[in-house]
Amino acid sequence: MSYGGKFVAVDGAYDDANRIASVIGDSNGYGIVNINMRPYYVEGSKTLAFEVLEQLNWIVPDVLVIPVGSGAMLNAICKGFEEIMNIGLISDISNLRIIAAQPNGCAPIVDAYKNRSNEVIPVEKPDTVAKSLAIGDPGDGLYVLKRLRQFNGIGEKVTDSEIKNAILLLAKSEGIFTEPAGGVAVGVLKKLIEENKIDKDENIVCYVTGNGLKTTESITDLLPTPSSVKPDIRLVSAMIR
Repeated sequence: MSYGGKFVAVDGAYDDANRIASVIGDSNGYGIVNINMRPYYVEGSKTLAFEVLEQLNWIVPDVLVIPVGSGAMLNAICKGFEEIMNIGLISDISNLRIIAAQPNGCAPIVDAYKNRSNEVIPVEKPDTVAKSLAIGDPGDGLYVLKRLRQFNGIGEKVTDSEIKNAILLLAKSEGIFTEPAGGVAVGVLKKLIEENKIDKDENIVCYVTGNGLKTTESITDLLPTPSSVKPDIRLVSAMIR
């Protein structure tokens, strides 16, 4: 809006906004990166695999924890690892484990995994603080299930409370302020380590892909209310002791 863009808020879920954007984009010839230009979006997402491998000096990690909405990013990351292996920069990814992380209020893919089902049943009314993952009818859900089988993976979900606590944990321990999608990934990682489903000594990569400044309202209920005092050194000193 600061740059003069037109902003329209859709009174509905993520899927409603996507559907409307798709129709308008197709009928007016608009290019929408997340909709009718999605092949380019996915090709860009696979570089998340390239970056991780480069930073790890081309050593394949043991575990990847990936937040999942539509499932496109998880599939793209897997594609990236496969392409790097095919050109010979790494030799083997058979021991790599993929973790699909979703919020409890919208977890159709994880629910399908836990029910050992090949059918991803849409969530009609997502209810989660992780709005960017609130995709009730994930387009790549079946492919995520396929990837979990391919990479001996796990699907897990966390509550809003666990997401918010994970946001604060990451901020306090690493100085990284993430949006709720990142809190989903960190929360799932914490949960699986506590349940001994992931060894804490493994080489683990947790994808945190969105900045918390996008969604500051998500954790305001957990933060203390600032106190106001007069500009007096004694009063301020007394408060910070």
